[in-house]
Amino acid sequence: MREKIDSPCVNICVIHPEARLCTGCLRSIDEITRWSRMAADERRELMAQLPARADQLIQRRGGRAARLKRMDQSV
Repeated sequence: MREKIDSPCVNICVIHPEARLCTGCLRSIDEITRWSRMAADERRELMAQLPARADQLIQRRGGRAARLKRMDQSV
């Protein structure tokens, strides 16, 4: 029998466009897809890594002006 481990899902399923992580649980799409097939130790390891990923999510603010500024910086 397989050991059960809680899912980090908090039902806020939005993928951040730059970090490519779910803004709710901080998992990648691949990790979300593989979750049910992961071994318990792999799940535990991933759960331990998730809190450190929060820094990767940069809040998007500023609307059109911020987009234009980013475009100017990339040129």
